[in-house]
Amino acid sequence: MGFGPTELLILLAFTIVLFGFGPPGAGELLILLAIVLLIFGAKKLPELARGIGKSVTSFKTGLNEGAEEEAEVAAQQEKETTQKEEIG
Repeated sequence: MGFGPTELLILLAFTIVLFGFGPPGAGELLILLAIVLLIFGAKKLPELARGIGKSVTSFKTGLNEGAEEEAEVAAQQEKETTQKEEIG
């Protein structure tokens, strides 16, 4: 994407300052949007939004896969426990 550590650090600092005192209101969101426009420019916003969307999708997919694996392991353990009880 081409965002340097300086830009990301500045964005993180403003985010912490704005959102550190409860949920953001309309004013805070407008300020954040203006800061993002200044840092990244209007041409990079679609790339930034696309990257964030892909990250969120990937995160949700990872969560779902983890839950499925946990369910499979639990089912396998239950099956093994049942087999041991039948034998013993």
